[in-house]
Parts: sequence; structure tokens; C-alpha cells
Amino acid sequence: MPSVSVVIACYNAADTLGIQLEALARQTYRGSWNVIISDNGSTDHSRLVAQRYESRLPGLEIVDSSGTAGAGHARNIAAQHSSADFLAFCDADDEVAVDWLETMMAALARNPFVAGRFESRKLNSERVLRSRPLQQSTGLQESPFGPGLPHAGAGNMGVRRDLFLAVGGFDQAVGTLEDTDLCWRIQLAGTPLIFAPDSVVHVRLRSSFTKMWRQGWNYGHAAALLERRYGNKPIASVTAVTTSIAVIKAAQEAQEQPDPSKVGSALKLLRENPTPGALMWAVGWHVGNRAMPDDALPPLPPPTPNKKKDNRLRQAG
Repeated sequence: MPSVSVVIACYNAADTLGIQLEALARQTYRGSWNVIISDNGSTDHSRLVAQRYESRLPGLEIVDSSGTAGAGHARNIAAQHSSADFLAFCDADDEVAVDWLETMMAALARNPFVAGRFESRKLNSERVLRSRPLQQSTGLQESPFGPGLPHAGAGNMGVRRDLFLAVGGFDQAVGTLEDTDLCWRIQLAGTPLIFAPDSVVHVRLRSSFTKMWRQGWNYGHAAALLERRYGNKPIASVTAVTTSIAVIKAAQEAQEQPDPSKVGSALKLLRENPTPGALMWAVGWHVGNRAMPDDALPPLPPPTPNKKKDNRLRQAG
């Protein structure tokens, strides 16, 4: 059976990492797999928590990605370290369902690029749930800007490793929305992103006002960069994408977020975000979106050498 590396980017996640690793230790998948924790410079006890699971998780490895801050960089280091055929991404503060890897691999057997479903009620209070709508619970995510293609969060995503490396992996210069950028680049290269609703991850949302504001700021800042990179006009020539944007939009209409292209007044923000958490997130988004400087965009990441493929070629030679 194809091998797969479960990749977890980790930074000071000692309080939640054990919950995720416990969930991975209970997986029903019986194929060949390992877990790679990419430590992005943690200063807490994250490594000690991970080491406790070395006897319970197949081939658990901890790699150092402290050279550059950011989840995108951490995942890229883990992907380069892996020798598996597939990569399955999840986050250190979430909890995968017991059959997550089994259903993820079943989806990857049919399509080389997939994203699973987010579930929010298990790990969040009602107050936190009111702070922001959760996309990717009924279908893939969409944006009012960009090339008109669906996208997904890296907290529940699977991809063939050679495909991931061919586009250069995550662009760490993008920041928070590096997963959106990756989804668009892979699709524009000809591979569709497919929704795998049976592959479930229980997500943990930000619980404090400070963290809500900071996350909103990061999203708004990255959105300004992606809008500049991709524009606002859908690219009709991309025919490989089979997921219907119209279907996704209809499914998510009830939880639609404010239009990022229009900075509303304070009154408009209050109407659209009636809870303190939602307002904090939205204000952070608008402030971050306006803070994007007018300098040139960073270049797209180049393809990453596939060491596994190179080794095979040398052996064949």
C-alpha cells in the first residue's frame, strides 16, 4: 500500500499536542505510515510531549524547522524530510477523528489532492463558536477574490508528495493563507482539489479576544497579498477543477463572512458581527488588510527537489 507521512507543524503546543497524538495513536488505518512533527522553535515542553508517543506511533520523528518562523516553512521541512508517497497534514491544536487517516488515504487513492471536513463543536464552547463562521464543514472554501477556485485549510489536507514538491510547497512569504495559495497553485497547474467529507478533523478555534484579533489581522494581511497576486477575475480556462463553486456558495450562504473587498463603517461591522468575538476578528481583519505595504510581491516558490526520486534515479544508474 502507498506510504504516507502525517505532518504536524508545531510551535509551543505542549497544552494540545498530546490530544492530537493520542487521536493519531488510535487510528484505524493499517497501511504504512509515520508521523513527522516539525518543531518550529518551541520553547515549552512540546518535544517532551511528542517523545512520550514514540512507542505508540509508527516511526514518530521530530525534525527541527526553527530556521524560519511559520507553519508553512515547518511543513515544507517535514515534506522534504519524508520519503513517503503521500503527505497528510493536520495541526497540533486539533483532534483528528479515529478513522481520519483511513478515509484520507481512501480519498487519495482516487484523487492526488484532497481536503477533509472541519468539525467545531467538540473542542469549542458556544461563546467561541459565535466568534466566527467555520468554512469547510459542508464543502471546500471559497474567496471573493483570486482565480475563482476552491481552497482548503492545511489542518485537514492530503496530497501526493511529488505533486506538493513540484509546485514548491507552501509559500512561507504569504503567511497565514499559505494553504489557500498552495491550493490555487496546484489547481492552476492542472490538478483539482476534491472534498473528502468522511475525513474529519475536530478543530480548536481561538478562545481569547487577543488571539481572535491577531488571527483576523493575519488573515486580512495575507488576503491583501493574495488579492494582489491573483486578482479578482476567475480564470475560465482552468477545466480540470470539478468542484462547483456555485454548490459551495449555496451550502455556505447561511454563514457568509463580510466581503473583504469593502471596508464597512463601524455600524456596518457591528451589524454583521453581533458578538464581541466576531467583531474583534473582523476589526483585526480590516486592520491587517490595510496594513499590507505597496511593495512588490514575493516571487512564487520554485519546485523543490524530490530527494526520493533522485535517489531512485541514482540507484537505477
